[in-house]
Amino acid sequence: MTSRAATRPVGTVTRGTTNPNRLRRMDRWIAATYGAELRRAADPVAIDLGYGAAPWTAVELLARLRAAAPHARVVGVEIEPARVAAARPYERDGLVFRHGGFEIPVPQRPHLIRAANVLRQYDEAEVAAVWERLCSRLAPATEDSQGRRLSRGGLLVEGTCDEIGRRHVWVALGPEGARTVTFATRLGSLERPSDLAERLPKALIHRNVPGEPVHAFLRDFDRAWAAAAPYASYGARQRWIRAVRDLTADWPVTDGPVRWRQGEVTVRWAALAPRT
Repeated sequence: MTSRAATRPVGTVTRGTTNPNRLRRMDRWIAATYGAELRRAADPVAIDLGYGAAPWTAVELLARLRAAAPHARVVGVEIEPARVAAARPYERDGLVFRHGGFEIPVPQRPHLIRAANVLRQYDEAEVAAVWERLCSRLAPATEDSQGRRLSRGGLLVEGTCDEIGRRHVWVALGPEGARTVTFATRLGSLERPSDLAERLPKALIHRNVPGEPVHAFLRDFDRAWAAAAPYASYGARQRWIRAVRDLTADWPVTDGPVRWRQGEVTVRWAALAPRT
Protein backbone atom coordinates (compact mmCIF):
# COMPACT_ATOMS: atom_id res chain seq x y z
CA MET A 1 0.00 0.00 0.00
CA THR A 2 1.29 3.48 -0.85
CA SER A 3 1.78 5.60 2.26
CA ARG A 4 0.19 8.99 2.64
CA ALA A 5 3.66 10.57 2.91
CA ALA A 6 4.67 8.99 -0.41
CA THR A 7 1.80 10.65 -2.23
CA ARG A 8 2.15 14.08 -0.66
CA PRO A 9 3.08 16.74 -3.26
CA VAL A 10 6.70 17.91 -3.21
CA GLY A 11 7.15 21.60 -2.45
CA THR A 12 5.58 24.34 -0.37
CA VAL A 13 2.60 26.59 -0.96
CA THR A 14 3.56 29.91 -2.58
CA ARG A 15 1.78 33.25 -2.30
CA GLY A 16 -0.11 32.52 -5.50
CA THR A 17 -0.01 36.06 -6.85
CA THR A 18 -1.04 36.12 -10.51
CA ASN A 19 -2.37 38.51 -13.13
CA PRO A 20 -3.75 38.04 -16.64
CA ASN A 21 -1.10 38.34 -19.37
CA ARG A 22 1.70 38.42 -16.82
CA LEU A 23 3.76 35.70 -18.53
CA ARG A 24 3.26 36.81 -22.13
CA ARG A 25 6.97 37.43 -22.77
CA MET A 26 7.98 34.00 -21.55
CA ASP A 27 5.14 32.31 -23.45
CA ARG A 28 5.94 34.03 -26.72
CA TRP A 29 9.61 33.12 -26.39
CA ILE A 30 8.72 29.48 -25.76
CA ALA A 31 6.39 29.38 -28.76
CA ALA A 32 8.97 31.02 -31.03
CA THR A 33 12.05 29.05 -29.95
CA TYR A 34 10.53 25.69 -29.00
CA GLY A 35 7.42 25.52 -31.18
CA ALA A 36 9.10 23.31 -33.79
CA GLU A 37 9.99 20.72 -31.11
CA LEU A 38 6.39 20.71 -29.90
CA ARG A 39 5.06 20.28 -33.44
CA ARG A 40 7.30 17.24 -34.00
CA ALA A 41 6.16 15.54 -30.79
CA ALA A 42 3.36 12.98 -31.06
CA ASP A 43 1.66 14.18 -27.87
CA PRO A 44 3.23 17.41 -26.61
CA VAL A 45 2.31 18.01 -22.98
CA ALA A 46 3.19 21.27 -21.19
CA ILE A 47 3.05 21.80 -17.44
CA ASP A 48 2.18 25.17 -15.91
CA LEU A 49 3.74 24.52 -12.51
CA GLY A 50 2.50 26.67 -9.64
CA TYR A 51 0.01 28.70 -11.66
CA GLY A 52 -1.27 30.39 -8.52
CA ALA A 53 -4.58 31.54 -7.12
CA ALA A 54 -6.22 31.93 -10.53
CA PRO A 55 -5.81 29.83 -13.71
CA TRP A 56 -5.14 32.67 -16.15
CA THR A 57 -1.54 31.74 -16.94
CA ALA A 58 -2.46 28.14 -17.85
CA VAL A 59 -5.34 29.30 -20.07
CA GLU A 60 -3.05 31.75 -21.85
CA LEU A 61 -0.23 29.20 -22.21
CA LEU A 62 -2.57 26.82 -24.03
CA ALA A 63 -3.64 29.52 -26.48
CA ARG A 64 -0.07 30.62 -27.21
CA LEU A 65 1.32 27.11 -27.58
CA ARG A 66 -1.49 26.04 -29.88
CA ALA A 67 -0.68 28.91 -32.20
CA ALA A 68 2.68 27.18 -32.71
CA ALA A 69 1.71 23.53 -32.09
CA PRO A 70 -2.04 22.95 -32.58
CA HIS A 71 -2.09 19.59 -30.76
CA ALA A 72 -0.29 20.79 -27.61
CA ARG A 73 -1.92 20.10 -24.24
CA VAL A 74 -1.46 21.96 -20.95
CA VAL A 75 -1.72 20.63 -17.40
CA GLY A 76 -1.90 23.22 -14.65
CA VAL A 77 -0.28 21.90 -11.47
CA GLU A 78 -0.80 23.49 -8.06
CA ILE A 79 0.19 22.33 -4.58
CA GLU A 80 -2.76 24.07 -2.92
CA PRO A 81 -5.91 21.90 -3.36
CA ALA A 82 -8.31 24.86 -3.11
CA ARG A 83 -6.63 26.48 -6.11
CA VAL A 84 -7.06 23.32 -8.15
CA ALA A 85 -10.75 23.15 -7.26
CA ALA A 86 -11.22 26.81 -8.22
CA ALA A 87 -9.54 26.19 -11.59
CA ARG A 88 -11.53 23.12 -12.60
CA PRO A 89 -14.41 25.12 -14.19
CA TYR A 90 -11.86 26.45 -16.71
CA GLU A 91 -10.93 23.01 -18.01
CA ARG A 92 -11.48 22.50 -21.72
CA ASP A 93 -10.11 20.50 -24.60
CA GLY A 94 -6.36 20.41 -24.06
CA LEU A 95 -6.41 21.96 -20.57
CA VAL A 96 -6.75 20.21 -17.20
CA PHE A 97 -5.70 21.00 -13.63
CA ARG A 98 -4.01 18.65 -11.16
CA HIS A 99 -2.98 18.74 -7.52
CA GLY A 100 0.76 18.32 -7.14
CA GLY A 101 4.21 19.86 -6.94
CA PHE A 102 7.75 19.22 -8.13
CA GLU A 103 7.03 15.52 -8.63
CA ILE A 104 4.89 16.54 -11.67
CA PRO A 105 1.77 14.35 -11.32
CA VAL A 106 1.29 13.25 -14.93
CA PRO A 107 1.99 9.76 -16.34
CA GLN A 108 4.06 10.86 -19.33
CA ARG A 109 7.25 12.89 -19.46
CA PRO A 110 6.25 16.44 -20.43
CA HIS A 111 7.87 18.29 -23.30
CA LEU A 112 7.65 21.57 -21.42
CA ILE A 113 7.58 22.60 -17.76
CA ARG A 114 7.08 26.28 -17.08
CA ALA A 115 7.78 27.36 -13.49
CA ALA A 116 7.35 31.12 -13.25
CA ASN A 117 7.69 32.97 -9.95
CA VAL A 118 7.80 29.68 -8.02
CA LEU A 119 11.40 29.30 -6.82
CA ARG A 120 11.54 32.99 -5.94
CA GLN A 121 10.17 32.01 -2.54
CA TYR A 122 12.71 29.23 -1.94
CA ASP A 123 16.28 29.42 -0.65
CA GLU A 124 19.07 29.62 -3.21
CA ALA A 125 20.55 26.39 -1.82
CA GLU A 126 17.37 24.52 -2.81
CA VAL A 127 17.38 25.53 -6.47
CA ALA A 128 19.85 22.96 -7.85
CA ALA A 129 17.91 20.01 -6.40
CA VAL A 130 14.60 21.34 -7.75
CA TRP A 131 16.11 21.89 -11.19
CA GLU A 132 17.53 18.37 -11.19
CA ARG A 133 14.21 16.86 -10.14
CA LEU A 134 12.22 18.75 -12.77
CA CYS A 135 14.75 18.07 -15.54
CA SER A 136 14.58 14.35 -14.75
CA ARG A 137 10.86 14.44 -15.57
CA LEU A 138 11.34 16.02 -19.02
CA ALA A 139 10.94 14.08 -22.24
CA PRO A 140 14.38 12.70 -23.18
CA ALA A 141 16.44 13.64 -26.20
CA THR A 142 15.97 11.28 -29.16
CA GLU A 143 18.08 10.08 -32.09
CA ASP A 144 17.35 8.18 -35.30
CA SER A 145 18.88 4.84 -36.22
CA GLN A 146 21.90 6.64 -37.66
CA GLY A 147 22.60 8.45 -34.40
CA ARG A 148 21.37 11.79 -35.71
CA ARG A 149 19.57 13.93 -33.17
CA LEU A 150 15.84 14.22 -33.68
CA SER A 151 15.07 16.16 -30.50
CA ARG A 152 17.02 17.87 -27.73
CA GLY A 153 14.39 16.66 -25.29
CA GLY A 154 11.98 18.57 -23.11
CA LEU A 155 12.38 22.12 -21.86
CA LEU A 156 12.16 23.55 -18.35
CA VAL A 157 11.71 27.32 -18.22
CA GLU A 158 12.17 28.78 -14.74
CA GLY A 159 12.25 32.47 -13.94
CA THR A 160 10.78 35.57 -12.37
CA CYS A 161 8.87 38.61 -13.58
CA ASP A 162 7.25 41.71 -12.14
CA GLU A 163 3.55 41.85 -11.33
CA ILE A 164 2.42 42.94 -14.80
CA GLY A 165 5.08 41.22 -16.88
CA ARG A 166 7.12 44.21 -18.04
CA ARG A 167 10.43 42.72 -16.89
CA HIS A 168 11.31 39.07 -16.89
CA VAL A 169 14.44 36.89 -16.60
CA TRP A 170 14.37 33.11 -17.03
CA VAL A 171 16.66 30.12 -17.33
CA ALA A 172 15.99 27.46 -19.97
CA LEU A 173 17.06 23.92 -19.08
CA GLY A 174 16.96 20.56 -20.85
CA PRO A 175 17.36 17.00 -19.59
CA GLU A 176 21.10 17.65 -19.46
CA GLY A 177 20.78 20.80 -17.32
CA ALA A 178 20.85 24.57 -17.74
CA ARG A 179 21.25 25.94 -21.27
CA THR A 180 20.57 29.66 -21.47
CA VAL A 181 19.42 32.78 -19.61
CA THR A 182 16.98 35.19 -21.28
CA PHE A 183 16.42 38.83 -20.32
CA ALA A 184 13.14 40.30 -21.59
CA THR A 185 11.59 43.72 -21.04
CA ARG A 186 9.11 46.28 -22.24
CA LEU A 187 11.67 48.66 -23.68
CA GLY A 188 9.60 51.79 -23.10
CA SER A 189 9.79 51.22 -19.33
CA LEU A 190 13.55 50.60 -19.19
CA GLU A 191 16.00 53.17 -17.88
CA ARG A 192 19.02 50.86 -18.11
CA PRO A 193 19.47 47.07 -18.64
CA SER A 194 20.59 46.51 -15.05
CA ASP A 195 17.03 47.40 -13.99
CA LEU A 196 16.36 43.75 -14.81
CA ALA A 197 18.58 42.66 -11.92
CA GLU A 198 15.63 42.74 -9.52
CA ARG A 199 13.96 40.02 -11.62
CA LEU A 200 16.89 37.62 -11.78
CA PRO A 201 15.79 34.06 -10.91
CA LYS A 202 16.71 32.68 -7.50
CA ALA A 203 19.83 30.94 -8.84
CA LEU A 204 21.30 34.32 -9.85
CA ILE A 205 19.69 37.12 -7.86
CA HIS A 206 22.09 36.86 -4.92
CA ARG A 207 25.05 36.64 -7.33
CA ASN A 208 24.69 40.15 -8.71
CA VAL A 209 27.81 41.25 -6.84
CA PRO A 210 31.35 42.12 -8.00
CA GLY A 211 33.30 39.04 -8.99
CA GLU A 212 30.29 37.11 -10.27
CA PRO A 213 29.65 36.69 -14.03
CA VAL A 214 26.06 37.96 -13.96
CA HIS A 215 27.23 41.20 -12.34
CA ALA A 216 29.88 41.63 -15.04
CA PHE A 217 27.30 40.97 -17.74
CA LEU A 218 24.86 43.58 -16.44
CA ARG A 219 27.73 46.06 -16.01
CA ASP A 220 28.79 45.53 -19.63
CA PHE A 221 25.17 45.74 -20.77
CA ASP A 222 24.76 49.11 -19.07
CA ARG A 223 27.94 50.34 -20.72
CA ALA A 224 26.77 49.17 -24.14
CA TRP A 225 23.39 50.82 -23.49
CA ALA A 226 25.11 54.10 -22.64
CA ALA A 227 27.31 53.89 -25.74
CA ALA A 228 24.19 53.30 -27.84
CA ALA A 229 22.53 56.49 -26.59
CA PRO A 230 22.70 58.17 -30.04
CA TYR A 231 20.34 55.46 -31.33
CA ALA A 232 17.67 56.56 -28.85
CA SER A 233 16.51 59.14 -31.36
CA TYR A 234 15.32 56.18 -33.47
CA GLY A 235 13.51 54.64 -30.51
CA ALA A 236 14.29 52.37 -27.56
CA ARG A 237 14.16 49.27 -29.78
CA GLN A 238 16.99 50.47 -32.01
CA ARG A 239 19.04 51.44 -28.99
CA TRP A 240 18.52 47.97 -27.46
CA ILE A 241 19.47 46.23 -30.70
CA ARG A 242 22.66 48.26 -30.97
CA ALA A 243 23.59 47.60 -27.34
CA VAL A 244 23.03 43.86 -27.69
CA ARG A 245 25.01 43.77 -30.92
CA ASP A 246 27.94 45.33 -29.06
CA LEU A 247 27.55 42.77 -26.25
CA THR A 248 28.11 39.92 -28.69
CA ALA A 249 31.78 40.87 -28.93
CA ASP A 250 32.39 39.62 -25.38
CA TRP A 251 29.38 37.50 -24.39
CA PRO A 252 27.93 34.32 -25.98
CA VAL A 253 24.59 35.71 -27.11
CA THR A 254 22.63 32.87 -28.73
CA ASP A 255 19.80 34.70 -30.50
CA GLY A 256 19.63 37.41 -33.16
CA PRO A 257 17.87 40.60 -34.24
CA VAL A 258 14.46 38.94 -34.62
CA ARG A 259 14.37 38.29 -30.87
CA TRP A 260 16.26 41.45 -29.94
CA ARG A 261 13.49 43.48 -31.54
CA GLN A 262 11.14 41.98 -28.95
CA GLY A 263 13.22 43.45 -26.13
CA GLU A 264 15.01 40.16 -25.48
CA VAL A 265 18.53 38.81 -25.33
CA THR A 266 19.56 35.22 -24.58
CA VAL A 267 23.00 34.24 -23.27
CA ARG A 268 24.53 30.84 -22.63
CA TRP A 269 24.09 29.73 -19.02
CA ALA A 270 27.75 28.73 -18.69
CA ALA A 271 28.77 32.39 -19.16
CA LEU A 272 26.54 33.62 -16.29
CA ALA A 273 26.57 30.65 -13.93
CA PRO A 274 27.65 31.34 -10.31
CA ARG A 275 31.34 30.82 -9.67
CA THR A 276 30.76 28.64 -6.61
